[in-house]
Amino acid sequence: MHIPDTYDEFSHFWANHQQEAILAYTSQKDSFIVGLLPEQSVAMPAIQLFYILEKRFGQTALYQALNPDFTVPSPVAHQKDTSWIKTVNMVGINVRTISSFFNVVKYSLTLPTSQSSIHLLPIWECGVVASLYGMASWNINPEFYDEELARAFPHLNTVEKQLKVVCNLLHLTGKTVGMDVIPHTDRYSEIALANPHFFEWLQRKEFEIINHDANLHEKVQERILVFLQQFGAVVDIEYPKEPEVFFNNQLFPEEKRLQVLFGEKSYLWVRNKKRNQLISFLFNEGYEPVPATMAPPYRGLAVDKREEAKTIDEDGRVWRDYTISKPEAMSRVFGPLARFKLYESLDNNQHWEIDFSSPRKEVWEYTAAKYLGFAQQYNFDFMRGDMSHVQLRKEGTPANPDEYYDIHKYIKGIICRTKPTFSYFAESFLAPPNTMAYGVEEEHLEGSDADSTLGDLQSMTLGSETFVSAFARYHSLLKTCTFAPNFTIITADKDDPRFDEFYLRGNEIRMFMGLFLSDMPSYMSLGFEQRDVHFSPAPNEHYTKLYVFQLTEGPKATHSKYQWGKNAELFKGLTTLRKISEEICSAIAKQSTQWLIAPDFTGKNKVIAWTQSEHPQYLFIVNLDTEHESEEISFKNIVEAKHLEHIFTSNKKKDITCNTENIQINLLEKGEYSIYRYQF
Repeated sequence: MHIPDTYDEFSHFWANHQQEAILAYTSQKDSFIVGLLPEQSVAMPAIQLFYILEKRFGQTALYQALNPDFTVPSPVAHQKDTSWIKTVNMVGINVRTISSFFNVVKYSLTLPTSQSSIHLLPIWECGVVASLYGMASWNINPEFYDEELARAFPHLNTVEKQLKVVCNLLHLTGKTVGMDVIPHTDRYSEIALANPHFFEWLQRKEFEIINHDANLHEKVQERILVFLQQFGAVVDIEYPKEPEVFFNNQLFPEEKRLQVLFGEKSYLWVRNKKRNQLISFLFNEGYEPVPATMAPPYRGLAVDKREEAKTIDEDGRVWRDYTISKPEAMSRVFGPLARFKLYESLDNNQHWEIDFSSPRKEVWEYTAAKYLGFAQQYNFDFMRGDMSHVQLRKEGTPANPDEYYDIHKYIKGIICRTKPTFSYFAESFLAPPNTMAYGVEEEHLEGSDADSTLGDLQSMTLGSETFVSAFARYHSLLKTCTFAPNFTIITADKDDPRFDEFYLRGNEIRMFMGLFLSDMPSYMSLGFEQRDVHFSPAPNEHYTKLYVFQLTEGPKATHSKYQWGKNAELFKGLTTLRKISEEICSAIAKQSTQWLIAPDFTGKNKVIAWTQSEHPQYLFIVNLDTEHESEEISFKNIVEAKHLEHIFTSNKKKDITCNTENIQINLLEKGEYSIYRYQF
């Protein structure tokens, strides 16, 4: 099938050749619909999607998947443990950019078998500025409900039913699906207000924190009951008047407490109005959950007195940002977020110190039970641990971490009791020791039972010495650690105007390496396929990062739907690589990499070449230098092959000399990448 060259040609291709492309997919010739732009996929009518899925998978399988009471088995259900995620190529999706859960299924038609895993960014109701990472409740976000799906199948009349069916359909198509696991909530979430004892609190008066006692939550509990006495319960339920009973999940379940405080789950407007009223009541008395922090020293807060650190919201409340009292290089305070209080404090928290020998087990059990429920209800295959780099112990990772060492470790362990293949993908950047976390991040990841980690290649310009050196280190860690660093192509966080410089060139190489480094996982976020090259910042609507929250004013505001790029050159290049991956990835899958020219730890030599250790069939060569060509490349031939068959090159076909001793190439163009097959 001819692959178009320009954006207009791609647009017209789908209009004129869609039956041919669909037939290639439904007949299982292709594992994805070749030539279908992602923006066209999410605009596909539901009736056409179901026609395609029925033709490929059969009517019985499709209608089982459309039953929210039925669970389609996961593609990794037959695996014995969590290690499958260590070689998977994952795609991250901010559902807000494509409007609904249902559109994830449409988008997935553009992904080949070689990209077999989907990470859904947070799926819960949001709080301040509608940040996906500021959970307002444990309820699934109603903005991701799809009216078209409900019209087609009236029994799918809730967002929960739709999410279950979407997970079913993705599993049917061979994709694994993961959720975020977040160790914090929105500052005044329903979760925090219904469970003040699960969070840390402070009391502020203007520029001074006047109280941050360890048990300040007890005063907050008392004030919440006073609020109920003054303003009444939302639902007419008899409730206990004593804090120690009202806030006890065994004596008075959280479900009833939420009804009393905020009303019925289905009435979002009522709940938000009541929550806002309670927030004002507590705020006027200075009570605030302690904000989440990042990087050493983590603890010790002060009010930021600068005028620009003041915010006045639409209700006239004057908010103040916080800072770390004695900050280090990466210290940061996330004002809108409150982290679960996982340990008791030392000395009544007078010095902001934590007693790690006293885990607050009820909080751990509560949080794990919630995520276990989601993992079981929607049959999620893995969790992406948000802020996995947080390691609070000044002495670093203990030699033998117990089950209460890390909240992500604990949650994974609980879920694995019933889902032994449930994997943990950590958001950690493999930063130098004592930078993002106390101690060595690699030790922390191993101590917390992470299966894979994000890494930070997405924050570097491909081909730079920094990039090449980091990549060399990552592949070395792959061989020596219990977790697998990702070859990260791009993340939603980096699809932001501030980071355009990382993606001015070399984007096809990122995909090439992500797909064909068979022993290394990769991660790509939605939108990369068509992403335009931005030599200067584009309007905010062109960046997925700016849809992590919803702002209508300020430098991060968006005013319309996400705008897909028109980079046909990139999309054609990635489509070509995906087609090649269908032909060769099954042959190289799960094999370890045998370096012929290993990545240079100094970052100076930018040519790499590799084959497979166990059963070498293909040779991959890349010039990571996107600005300079490389001449006279020679390396040892470790395979008893007499000839190399040219499969693909990004530039002109090259003469390559192969004998029993060496392989030689006269010239590699800048940014050139190639594939050869050994002929024996």
